[in-house]
Amino acid sequence: MTTTAAPLMEESTSRSVTTRDWTLHYNEAGEGHPVIFLHGSGPGATGWSNFSPNIPALSAQYRTLAVDMPGWGKSDTMTSSERDHAAVVLQFLDTLGIERAAFVGNSMGGMTALRLAALHPGRVSHLVTMGAPAGKGSRSLFGPGDGPSEGLKVLIRGYADPTETTMADLVDVMTFRSGPDRDALARARAAAAQARPEHLKNFLEHLKRTKGVGSSATDAEIAKITAPTLLIHGRDDRVVHFESSLRLVSTIRDARLVLFNRCGHWAQLEHAEEFNRLLADFIAHH
Repeated sequence: MTTTAAPLMEESTSRSVTTRDWTLHYNEAGEGHPVIFLHGSGPGATGWSNFSPNIPALSAQYRTLAVDMPGWGKSDTMTSSERDHAAVVLQFLDTLGIERAAFVGNSMGGMTALRLAALHPGRVSHLVTMGAPAGKGSRSLFGPGDGPSEGLKVLIRGYADPTETTMADLVDVMTFRSGPDRDALARARAAAAQARPEHLKNFLEHLKRTKGVGSSATDAEIAKITAPTLLIHGRDDRVVHFESSLRLVSTIRDARLVLFNRCGHWAQLEHAEEFNRLLADFIAHH
């Protein structure tokens, strides 16, 4: 008689670790070379919510870890003046005894991964970004005018008004076609955001002070990245225009770009099966 392994769930993979400065929540599954997933900046975002279709697939070959940054999910709150996600990730790696890992970052998480690869090359074996802004001074978060992009406007509204209605609008703008999971995603995002009002307040304060969602490497620093790099972007991304990844692929020496048509800001969710194949093959063969 054979038994089928239970599917991986958020609860069964949930972990926490206390570093020098933070208590961080993360989800972990699998064994092998470490693959660190870094989520985006949206209200209610967590490592699991950004990568729930990817962690089970990749954990068959790799040790997958999706960490909630301070200020998101079940991790500690982070004030505006403390925000340095690359430093947080380094503490996370050191505490878990991970010397080197592949990094997979969506949007803000992509900015963190780029910064790590630029400033701490010995810790990054592979670099993968999805919908990442390209360097300091980049206008990729902005539309043709001087204001935030369409998607960023909805994201900011979600922090100020974390209702299911606003989160449904967020799902719509983050995807090319929101699909049958729209309402469930909106409910989950609203519940996660409302559970930690201090996270919402601190994000809005940081945005007001800095006009940015995360710390990025400069263009000159990005040009020095040596890690094998896979850039993934949605042709229909309304948060960060795909031109951002065109800039990155022309700057990073060992980079390749996959551009998905009919895809928004969440390529890892909208094209999960193809994303999982691309990622597993990229890490295995580079």
